[in-house]
Amino acid sequence: MQSAIVLGGGMIGVSAALHLQQRGWAVTLVDRREPGRETSYGNAGMIQAEAVRPYPMPRDLTTLLKIATGRTNDVRYSLSSLHLHVEPLLRYWWHSAPKRHRDAIEAWARLIAYATSEHDILIREAHADNLIRRAGYRALYRNAADLDLSIKAAKEDQREFGVNFRVLSGSELAKAEPILRDDLPGAIHWLDTWTVSDPGALVTSYAGLFERRGGRIVLGDAQSLRQTATGWSVDTDQGRLDAPHAVVTLGPWSPDLLHKFGYRIPLVRKRGYHMHYSGGASLDLPLVDKGGGYAMGPMAKGIRITTGAELTGMDALATPVQLASAEGSARELIDLGKRVEPEPWFGTRPCTPDMLPVLGQAPRHPGLWMNFGHGHQGFTLGPATGRLLAEIMSGETPAIDPAPYRPERF
Repeated sequence: MQSAIVLGGGMIGVSAALHLQQRGWAVTLVDRREPGRETSYGNAGMIQAEAVRPYPMPRDLTTLLKIATGRTNDVRYSLSSLHLHVEPLLRYWWHSAPKRHRDAIEAWARLIAYATSEHDILIREAHADNLIRRAGYRALYRNAADLDLSIKAAKEDQREFGVNFRVLSGSELAKAEPILRDDLPGAIHWLDTWTVSDPGALVTSYAGLFERRGGRIVLGDAQSLRQTATGWSVDTDQGRLDAPHAVVTLGPWSPDLLHKFGYRIPLVRKRGYHMHYSGGASLDLPLVDKGGGYAMGPMAKGIRITTGAELTGMDALATPVQLASAEGSARELIDLGKRVEPEPWFGTRPCTPDMLPVLGQAPRHPGLWMNFGHGHQGFTLGPATGRLLAEIMSGETPAIDPAPYRPERF
């Protein structure tokens, strides 16, 4: 029986561990906290079947000036931390050129095509269906011209990738969500996306399935990973753990660990915030306010608002300016109620400059594997890329060509 250590207990790591286990591997999952307590906990709770286009860096001067002058809530930056992002942002700019972005779309969409089907298997096997709603979400617009442009793009995605949507007029939107103000031009209802009432609980359910099938979960220090004569070892609260294979699924912390083995993998680290609200109106489905640059959705703890991207240091103090702006925008639309938590949660999305995950074996270290860099869609793509990695590690013919995601491209 082959054995592996999986470093990282988020959606990516737990999914990879499950797929290896399914193929007969003995797997131990190692993290500093219980599964699902980091980035996977704090997202908008969507499994996005419609997200067939990775987010490119804006290249038009108007948008860049808005970001630079703080006139958009989608992206904010910390001037004191901007130097940390210069190199990956320059690469991101280069990869966001139309032809290169087109190549990224094709590779990305092949993964997205497996998102809901791979989740569905784990949801059913983990008995987690109570957390899932298969009714989509609505992207609402405050400007008719923006809505028209988005409808055009949605039709292109439907024609090319088969994603399903429905356009709602202002009156149809008001009927579907009566709590909204009634003067909005309309929305796009993306029909294929699934939503989750508690993202952290879904990861915990998958981790429980892994344990019931014989997997081990231990607390340990992923940064203690070292190469040995027989493979890899890591320090845990149960002592030293050894295995021939180690899988790095540490999200935004992955490059820090890999750096000591000589790998320089750039990431654009995009921080996001969330807050829950209760005592106000009840949403039917999640909403993405395109003009406000945030998402809000019904969760177990109340309505969760999730912000866009903040470019800052990994260890920087919270500066929830985007959350405050999003909250103000949301209160223009609905009775939001009161904040549930005293302080906002925040976490970091690991985005590669070419917008594709890093997946495969380390070029110079046999038995060291990588699976991270899923950007805004780690929660969506965990089971799909977990399957792909397990297929490669097990010597199977992979369901899709893994070449675009190989680590050696960096």
